[in-house]
Amino acid sequence: MVLDIFALIVMVVILAVVIWLVVLIGPLPGKIARERNHPQADAIYVLGWVGVITLGMAWLIALVWAYTRPFGDAALRARITELENEVQRLKNPKPIRGDAP
Repeated sequence: MVLDIFALIVMVVILAVVIWLVVLIGPLPGKIARERNHPQADAIYVLGWVGVITLGMAWLIALVWAYTRPFGDAALRARITELENEVQRLKNPKPIRGDAP
């Protein structure tokens, strides 16, 4: 009788630890992606939960995805910066020498 109660307590503790680990590990790729300002952080967050729920490789894929950037991201950022500078230049043109201040 005492061993049955002890076994039940051990199983409940193990179940509680497993649930705690799932809640801790599930959103981890999404949190990492948000901290790194990943443009697809929401999709990574969902894939992390799907991976934990299905006990599959999807969680590892989400974790790797959180540390990567989409192709062309650097070129896109450079182009956006270039266009923003062009807009500022057009809004604030430099005066020509003959113009009055």
